[in-house]
Amino acid sequence: MRNEKEMLDLIIGFANDDARIRAVMMNGSRANPAAPKDIFQDYDIIYFVTSVDEFVRDRSWIQRFGELIIMQTPDEMGIPSPTESDSFAFLMLFQDGNRIDLTLYPVDKLDSLERDSLSVLLLDKDHILGPLPSSSNRDYLTVPPTAKQFADCCNEFWWVSTYVAKGLWRRELPYAKYTFERPVRDMLTLMLQWDIGVQTDFAVDSGKCGKYFSKYLEARQWDAYVKTFANGEYEEAWNALFVMCDLFRETAVKVAQHFGYAYPDDDDKRVSGYLRHVKELPPDAQGIYE
Repeated sequence: MRNEKEMLDLIIGFANDDARIRAVMMNGSRANPAAPKDIFQDYDIIYFVTSVDEFVRDRSWIQRFGELIIMQTPDEMGIPSPTESDSFAFLMLFQDGNRIDLTLYPVDKLDSLERDSLSVLLLDKDHILGPLPSSSNRDYLTVPPTAKQFADCCNEFWWVSTYVAKGLWRRELPYAKYTFERPVRDMLTLMLQWDIGVQTDFAVDSGKCGKYFSKYLEARQWDAYVKTFANGEYEEAWNALFVMCDLFRETAVKVAQHFGYAYPDDDDKRVSGYLRHVKELPPDAQGIYE
């Protein structure tokens, strides 16, 4: 597996040899001094070019970077639907395990470029990007919630948890798991991020999808969080839902007290009772409430 120096030499060397590439920037975890280093880190690279279309039409240049395992070009795919953009991305996984997520960005559209705090300038032939501030994760730090954001998070959690219960009672596992993992877990993740922010004065990045939660949550919180990941058994899925509700409640109450917000205790009590009731409904029930 080529090491970081070899990969960066290749990325910069290719850009130096091609007059169409005027600057090179690296984003992502390799530009983040606080990110853990490991063998799966991508190289998130932007080539600022005079013509995006030329690179898209003739792709023989890709061979310079190595033999591919697989490549994706999301800007021309129907899944997900492509969005209109002047840039074009090549996501490339190579046979030695290295991955480059390479975005081609037109030089004449620099005024539209959204700057990322995790950015390191690797090459600038024409001094078009100017000096960049030191790379940091400041754009990725959790922001304190407004009262409405907090209320909306609580409402979404308790509202969609009823969908999970419905799916479990119907024994529609895919539906139950989908609603459990998307809206409900997303709201728990957001609430836990706010709680970590409170504990750290909103000075740390707890990671995409909470990937650094084990580092910042109390041991008891982390243990409960792990238990929210259920297998395909219905009884375990019910247990995971109730653990998730308890963890959300405990965390949300702390966050509410810190900011002086109102926690929807009545919604919590009514929905929690509803969930317990649905769990005990017989499979041939003719009504939710007799």
